[in-house]
Amino acid sequence: MGYERRAFLALIAGGGCAYAWWTRGAGKSASLLPDHVPIADFDDRGLPLGVREAATVRKTDAEWQRVLPADSFSVTRRADTEFAGRGRYDKFYEDGIYRCICCDTALFDSKTKYASGTGWPSFTQPIAKENVVERTAVALIGQEIEVSCARCAAHLGHVFDDGPPPGGLRYCINSVALTFRAA
Repeated sequence: MGYERRAFLALIAGGGCAYAWWTRGAGKSASLLPDHVPIADFDDRGLPLGVREAATVRKTDAEWQRVLPADSFSVTRRADTEFAGRGRYDKFYEDGIYRCICCDTALFDSKTKYASGTGWPSFTQPIAKENVVERTAVALIGQEIEVSCARCAAHLGHVFDDGPPPGGLRYCINSVALTFRAA
């Protein structure tokens, strides 16, 4: 076997191991949550109900697997990504509120949703900064800003700086991480 082929196989094996290690660590961020977090509550029309201290939601992987569809578990607890253009909310534009599929926390208002053409639901901002956590994550091709639910640490997607004015942000969110409540 030639040197190039061995190097290629080693690269593939190493990359697979690194990916497995990385995804196994993704679901452990819930253990870093405090016992309570401030959460902004909203009704289904997007009207604010106030900010309250809410208990964080912690479950084992087995518990999450029992209550979530397989694709939602993979995205929210393992930081996977759904295929572009396949999510039920990509081209969905009804009025209402998008909530976390894991803990029902209000995350995005339909008034901030727009057609980004990326294949994922895109929003210009979260419904309340208290309800999401943004953190810089190391990706295979550099760094990106991961967006998670503040209450249960569910991976939602990422935020990019290529959104429309005035803020210029695009919250690129996986449909399977969300539920929708019509206004």
